[in-house]
Amino acid sequence: MTTESHNGDNYILEEQIGFLLRLAQQRHTALFAECFDNDMTPTQWAVIAKLKQIGECSQNLLGRHTAMDVATIQGVVERLKRRDILVSQPDPEDRRRVVLRLSENGKALYESKRKNALEATLATLAPLNVVERKQLGALLRKLT
Repeated sequence: MTTESHNGDNYILEEQIGFLLRLAQQRHTALFAECFDNDMTPTQWAVIAKLKQIGECSQNLLGRHTAMDVATIQGVVERLKRRDILVSQPDPEDRRRVVLRLSENGKALYESKRKNALEATLATLAPLNVVERKQLGALLRKLT
């Protein structure tokens, strides 16, 4: 990205951060699909991985943990429930609230696909050396 892409005199789409981030995301999504044989989306995997990490929680909290809005997390959860990957049940402490957890199938899926997810990450980062990978991660965390 050049200074000209920031000063307002020239707006070159291909030099804008949003455009570049979108291209990187599209590349990662395609590599992810390849690593998962088009059987799962990155958002679905995010839900599975986060539930494996934190255990059961409400859909609302899960959406916050995975950076998904209400409509997106609702759709992802419903698709994963239909595939018997997630189970929902009333919260024992507040019967008005529903909590989600991985089913036995979901736990097995996580174990069988964890390496695929790591492969997708490595494939996405393949053009970068180790130092660049660390820099990119640090810079992206700084932007969020």
